[in-house]
Amino acid sequence: MKKKIAIIGAGPAGLTAAYLLSKEGVNVDIYEADSRVGGMAKSIPMWGQIVDLGPHRFFSSDPRVNKLWLNVIGKDYAMVSRLTRIFYRKKFYFYPLKPFNALFNLGVFQSIICVLSYVKSKIFPSKGPVNFESWVVGRFGYRLYSIFFKSYSEKLWGIKCTQLDSDFATQRIKKLSLFEAIKNALFKFENKHKTLVDEFAYPLKGAGQIYEKMAEALIKNGGNIFFKTPVHSIIASKQNKNNNIKVKLNDQSVKSYDHVISTMPLTNLVQRLKAPNDIVDYSKKLKFRNTILVYLKINDHNLFPDQWIYVHSTEMKTGRITNFSNWVPSINQNKKETILCLEYWCNDDDPEWTADDKKLIDTAINDISLSKLVNKKTIAEGKVIRVPKCYPVYSSGYKNNLMPIENYLSDFKSLSVIGRYGSFKYNNQDHSILMGIMAADNIINNSNYNLWEINTDYEYQETSKITATGLEQKQ
Repeated sequence: MKKKIAIIGAGPAGLTAAYLLSKEGVNVDIYEADSRVGGMAKSIPMWGQIVDLGPHRFFSSDPRVNKLWLNVIGKDYAMVSRLTRIFYRKKFYFYPLKPFNALFNLGVFQSIICVLSYVKSKIFPSKGPVNFESWVVGRFGYRLYSIFFKSYSEKLWGIKCTQLDSDFATQRIKKLSLFEAIKNALFKFENKHKTLVDEFAYPLKGAGQIYEKMAEALIKNGGNIFFKTPVHSIIASKQNKNNNIKVKLNDQSVKSYDHVISTMPLTNLVQRLKAPNDIVDYSKKLKFRNTILVYLKINDHNLFPDQWIYVHSTEMKTGRITNFSNWVPSINQNKKETILCLEYWCNDDDPEWTADDKKLIDTAINDISLSKLVNKKTIAEGKVIRVPKCYPVYSSGYKNNLMPIENYLSDFKSLSVIGRYGSFKYNNQDHSILMGIMAADNIINNSNYNLWEINTDYEYQETSKITATGLEQKQ
């Protein structure tokens, strides 16, 4: 008898697992709270164009992930030359670093201070507690940390960098050093650091096109996607954790399955699973950060060349500005207007989360005006999209709360938790896709991949990259 699998969430992780399972003839039902697939990486129509939920580039060095991505997207993609800069004190700094640009913007005196600060951090390393701030200061020196890391990180996470766990640094920037950045900038070595790649693959109809194609294949293979159907909870037998797993929907209906793959927020899953009180208490100490996206339609084009800009200036509330005209021409749908997206991050109890749309749009208009990137008179209209629980907050000691939950859930052999929300990991698309691949393989081939071990700094013994002509294996 065919296995019957439920998947909660049609984002990159859940949809990848569903796509692969359906190809092997497994009965798959996806329950998706939204009306579209793609999760945080979805693409949506807006003002006659196509936009993403902020900037979403795809890049991976894992052959398994790249092969899958190419098999699904076919030839419907282009390579995009990345240009991103940092906006700090009314000046733009190239990211990754270009020494002469940085020297010119900082000035000779500030540059000398940065170098001295870096030397000091090497001669007199911090002996205090290890956190995000102390880790980055030890790698770059306090002055460079305060310019290029502090403000943006505190906007994103809503806590002081001294309260942010060093895990965020080790997973995101552990291979990045000042020496490496300067070496790459001066001598153009191949950049092996994921966050600094200068070219990436992008679908012709937006980042979400890859997941729309997966959904089409899933349905063709006999799978189901139930849109606007949020899952309330999972019911698993305490006496027999290997079987009898059920999905309870918000309408109180209950469906039985052989296995459930969950990408719903880990905190919601645990608190509705009737877990022991101590496990529930641990889950309540884990926090997610929300995102508010404010889109502005600008009656102008060729505003600035970047795909996105990191905003480190404290006088601006936004943390990142995306220009969708600089990705691939096909998403602009031959429109002359430019769509910008300004990102704001907040908690559930912050006033911004429930603020009036007009107030948020006014804030975005003020921010973009301060940047001098746009003539205020060319701003035609705005639109607000709220995305809850986008970022798992790596507050200091968060693993002390996460590990007991991992151990508890690992006993449920008919339950897999994957994805950024589901596993409480700050995944990019490639990490979530890999989780989906491995979750499907565990079910299809009775593999024994430990899905909890897939972190954002995972390495694979073979490497590859996507180019304009397909997959290129690397030694």
